[in-house]
Amino acid sequence: MSLLEFARGPGMQVALTVFAVGCLWRLVALLLLPGAKDLSEPRRRATWKGLRAILRRSWPRREFLDNSVLRVVIGYAFHIGFLLVLFFYVPHILFFRDLLRGLVGVPFGLSTSVTWPSLPTSVVSVLAVVALVALIAALVHRLLNPVQRLISNFDDYFSWLITIAPLATGLLAYGHVGGWRYETLLATHLLTVEALIVWFPYGKLMHAVTVFAARGAAGMSFERKGAAL
Repeated sequence: MSLLEFARGPGMQVALTVFAVGCLWRLVALLLLPGAKDLSEPRRRATWKGLRAILRRSWPRREFLDNSVLRVVIGYAFHIGFLLVLFFYVPHILFFRDLLRGLVGVPFGLSTSVTWPSLPTSVVSVLAVVALVALIAALVHRLLNPVQRLISNFDDYFSWLITIAPLATGLLAYGHVGGWRYETLLATHLLTVEALIVWFPYGKLMHAVTVFAARGAAGMSFERKGAAL
């Protein structure tokens, strides 16, 4: 079995299994956490309006904007670029289609051929470079900022490394850089993707799944206490 065959077959299967088990474990653990009983009298009844915190807390308050605008711009540049590359690049769309077919189509005898519009390859390449540069800028900012450097731990740096690796190897494979065979570059890219998938549920990257639910719950809790959202 070649390295590419392993990455496309057993390696991906193991990575997706570990990812699914890890995400399920983290979500169940969160749901089973004992909640602290709030003994204070509610000032307002918590309603769906508390969910506004999901959007409002996606941008810093005006009082803190001057000191955080660079960090916010870097964060949005990375997240938007990464997500567009992940979901709107033709090979990635085909991967998700085949994955959906394997998860849904085969067990239930369905013909799964769901696809969605893709972005031009040139646009995807630019977005990948933007996300890559944003990640490098985020690391530099973390290293130069005394507070961020003090509170950073292994998870922060390893999550950064495991996230930038698929972007870098994907660009190398697309550009056939380094004089290596394309099959080797593609296999390396797939292995870095699988490493990211395996690490995802067990580190801080899991916030991609929990962030909006956490903000919504916090917003409804603040509304109940009468805090301004």
